Amino acid sequence: MKKNILIITSEFPPQPGGIGNHAYYLAMYLAKNGYAVSVIADQRDLENEAEIAFDSALPFAINRVALKSPRGFMYVHRVFKTLKGFRQADHIIATGKFSLWNVAFCSLFYKRHTMAVTHGTEVNFKSAGLKRAINMSLKRFDTVIAVSKYTKHLVANLNLDVKVIPNGIDVSEWQPDKLSKINLEGDPVLTTVGRVSTRKGQLQMIQLLPELIKNHPKIQYHCIGIPTEAPAFLEQAKQLGVEKHVIFHGAVSEADLKSMLLATDVFVMLSTESTSGDVEGFGIAILEANAMGVPALGSKGCGIEDAINHGISGFLVDAKDVVDFEAKLSMLLEAPKTYKEQAKAWAQQHDWNQIIKQYIKYLS
Repeated sequence: MKKNILIITSEFPPQPGGIGNHAYYLAMYLAKNGYAVSVIADQRDLENEAEIAFDSALPFAINRVALKSPRGFMYVHRVFKTLKGFRQADHIIATGKFSLWNVAFCSLFYKRHTMAVTHGTEVNFKSAGLKRAINMSLKRFDTVIAVSKYTKHLVANLNLDVKVIPNGIDVSEWQPDKLSKINLEGDPVLTTVGRVSTRKGQLQMIQLLPELIKNHPKIQYHCIGIPTEAPAFLEQAKQLGVEKHVIFHGAVSEADLKSMLLATDVFVMLSTESTSGDVEGFGIAILEANAMGVPALGSKGCGIEDAINHGISGFLVDAKDVVDFEAKLSMLLEAPKTYKEQAKAWAQQHDWNQIIKQYIKYLS
């Protein structure tokens, strides 16, 4: 008999966020496999119309915690909702910072099988107090999943039996034959998708451009995503004299995003750790680009090491080493058909139809 699964998440679509994206597909594919799934997530849209429309089309129940001010009331409300959910669920899955604390606390009152999904930033706090609280919470879970070997490494000091299940994508949603290509300026065209921020590494890429332009005078770097730090990064580009080679597109529709990827030669994600400990735990956008036939260049020393099959779907590089970057870029540009097919095959291995089997194994 299939069991009841309760997912507690700090993010959920239609608002952006990697944790929410992961929680959504986890819920969808558990439901497809016959589990009774319910989700508790925060309301993140003050108007709430988009979330109401989105939730009404889901094949599982979702309970939104209403936006309240001060925000502390929301946390209390979420705890009460979680305690109520514990009574009806066989398995509880927590994903996101507060969700880990919340489920660990509620497990003091109800004995259920609990699973923590760790992504990266929530287990890399620089504050000793926050780090201690997360560590104590993780020790209360029956199963701890990390989305990459890098994320697992961040909790190695806890001596827990952490399982690694990589992030996944719905490959059927990323089929290039269903799209028309948008013409993007540049030769080659390099693209990063994600919030413009220190973590996503757009500034790292901009800092490499002065040297790259010498051998690639028509190179163009396209940044797609919420332009949080775009003004500051554009100022840096001007100081380096490369502003004409950088375009910030802002957030775009999903259809335009896919069409722009179709016009991309190489996807780039030179992620770096922020001063607050914000890190790239995997890099799901890389797999999405791969599914479109776009190989990737990504940073060593973070979760991207699990998202790129080095030498097959792209290359891992030292984000500050322009010689290394240019050498790997040239290899991708010299054999585009080979890397295109290899990138698509790598993405296929991460289809949620395959990834969900690993979760079900730990829920059996």
